[in-house]
Amino acid sequence: MILVERLRHALAAGHAEDTILLTGDHVDGAPLPTGADVRAAVLVPVTDRAQPGVILTRRTDTMKRHAGQVAFPGGRIDPDDADAVAAALREAEEEIALPRERVIVVGESDPYRTITGFSVTPVVAVVPPDLVLVPSAAEVAEVFEVPLDFLLDSGNHLEVSVEWQGRNRHYYEILWGGQRIWGATAAMIVNLSRRLRWAG
Repeated sequence: MILVERLRHALAAGHAEDTILLTGDHVDGAPLPTGADVRAAVLVPVTDRAQPGVILTRRTDTMKRHAGQVAFPGGRIDPDDADAVAAALREAEEEIALPRERVIVVGESDPYRTITGFSVTPVVAVVPPDLVLVPSAAEVAEVFEVPLDFLLDSGNHLEVSVEWQGRNRHYYEILWGGQRIWGATAAMIVNLSRRLRWAG
């Protein structure tokens, strides 16, 4: 089974009955933002190779939000975007020069709500290996690839609890090659792992 078909089949199969998903950022006792969520989308680009990888970015240290953090390419869904898929493809093209015509969209994974009021839809896609990607100097400090098997291995999903603004905050982090993947990005990876039930 080729990679696109395998991912599409796994996404379509849905969740095991006992699957517990992370629905959003969780801070003990902290109120969630009121009002409508801002809709956003990220692209989860899986490289089509014998050992698939996932393309991630590290944001520049000068960004107003989430400076220096690891993230999927993506952002808010603009009024001109037809849907989450269109937004994810546009953002990936803007941030890392990923040509949308080289992307095969597999499907959408489970939405995730951030404590800052964003409802983020991950869009899983397959891209050719070894594309020349050019990071946007204003937004992206680095583009790198992490093995898919490593990201989806639950043994690499570390649960962390810290005190933040007088309350306990719980989140996941994934450490790979000097990169720290945490917060919403790690949570979406954990959800994807639980949904795909990937085994090498």
